[in-house]
Amino acid sequence: MRSLLALTILGFVVLLSSCRNDFETVPNTGQLEFSRDTVFLDTVFTNIGSSTYNLKVYNRGDEDINIPTVRLGQGESSLYRLNVDGIPGKTFEDVVIRAKDSIFVFVETTIDIEEFSATANQFLYTDQIEFDSGGNQQDVELVTLVQDAVFLFPERDADGVVETLNLGTDADGEPILIEGFILEDDQLTFTNEKPYVIYGYAAVNAGDVLTVNPGARVHFHANSGILVANTATMIVNGAPSSDPVALENEVIFEGDRLEPGFSDVPGQWGAIWLTQGSTGHTFTNTTIKNATVGILMDSNDGSSSPTLSLNNVQIYNSSNVGLLARTGFVDGQNVVINNAGQSALALTFGGRYNFRHCTFVNYWNDSFRSFPAVQLDNIFVVSETEIQTLDLIEANFINCIIYGNENIELGLLDSGEAAFNFNFTNTLLRFNDVQGVFDENPLYDFTNVARYNNLVVNEDPLFKAPFENELNIPDESGANGLDASGTPIVPFDILNVARTAPFDAGAYESAVIPDDD
Repeated sequence: MRSLLALTILGFVVLLSSCRNDFETVPNTGQLEFSRDTVFLDTVFTNIGSSTYNLKVYNRGDEDINIPTVRLGQGESSLYRLNVDGIPGKTFEDVVIRAKDSIFVFVETTIDIEEFSATANQFLYTDQIEFDSGGNQQDVELVTLVQDAVFLFPERDADGVVETLNLGTDADGEPILIEGFILEDDQLTFTNEKPYVIYGYAAVNAGDVLTVNPGARVHFHANSGILVANTATMIVNGAPSSDPVALENEVIFEGDRLEPGFSDVPGQWGAIWLTQGSTGHTFTNTTIKNATVGILMDSNDGSSSPTLSLNNVQIYNSSNVGLLARTGFVDGQNVVINNAGQSALALTFGGRYNFRHCTFVNYWNDSFRSFPAVQLDNIFVVSETEIQTLDLIEANFINCIIYGNENIELGLLDSGEAAFNFNFTNTLLRFNDVQGVFDENPLYDFTNVARYNNLVVNEDPLFKAPFENELNIPDESGANGLDASGTPIVPFDILNVARTAPFDAGAYESAVIPDDD
């Protein structure tokens, strides 16, 4: 009986299937609606595939319709690629949209700019998607700006093995290798003529100097960065810009995805890694964004001068740390760091640090954050059973802001076995110890004038838009006028605005911020 019933049901299903048309359709009448009339694929680098963009096509009518053709205007020669309702191609026939329904069209492209011009650095490429033909034809425009670039990448050998850099050996004596290459002599000057796109780690060899000229744009693919070797140097010579939007003279380091949706995504690339023994680094009028670690500084060069000098530097959207220094010797003024998955500024395993008119804040909201905006310590955890300590010779913060969206934005960890010297002067700090956890910790005795001089605690700096990295302050800010001395220690702020007495804390001179700005 069970078998007979199964056969009966199967026969009924087959009978229905054989007698049924899929569905009846009527011809398209040119009344399609679209989620947009132009698909902007934004800016892509030559020979690098774009993101995939989508277009939704609606049938608002009461009957199922058939579109005889959907095609790219340039046909098979078009450099765009389509996927219509799950099927890839460039020309499609008899595309059906059910009544009161819609379909998706996905668009992407890869373009070689040299196919159009051997001299131009950018080229606007356009086409259109044509729905139907004749009097019923409707078009959706496709627009892409293609930009030329200098591509730097590791080579592959005859067996297809990618070039690597040897970072030493691990605990088992095995080599530590990362994909990368050594910059040749003719690659050691980055200019503003074309953007640079780096795959893997571009290494500055021992004794060499990498110079980055004003207006240069450096883009990194995933898991890429710059590595500066022992005795090598990195000089970034950004300059003030007249246009606050174009920032024509600023040097910018960021990822290689140029679409707006990637403009503030953390962790798109690795780091600028200043390894132990590298020396004499300077960064001026520089923006570093969307890295894993903006600048990673290992140790110092042992001289009486800072190993790393920062002037008018901004570091944003680091998935781990904005500036991570281990036993570093860093001097910074008008430095702004915001939005990091751990700390904006981490000064670890001792060292020497002097910061003036800097804004170190953290308004990270992509995930839970357990580290303060600024972390100082004099220890290095080697393993679960071994901890090393080294002197924090000095860590001076003068006219700075340390703030964020957590209650505790300053972390101090002293091993007790090495020097731990620090001082905060004319500085605004967020430290809202609601539970009194640090009441008995002498490191946080804000009445100790040897460590805290004119400290303002938990006054709102009233940043313009901190989650968007706009850290300008108004005249009503809690950071306004903290320094009543007669001579500015940094005469101009990060926007090249002259400071006037009494001087504000942080990298920005206070100004009127319109309510509707």
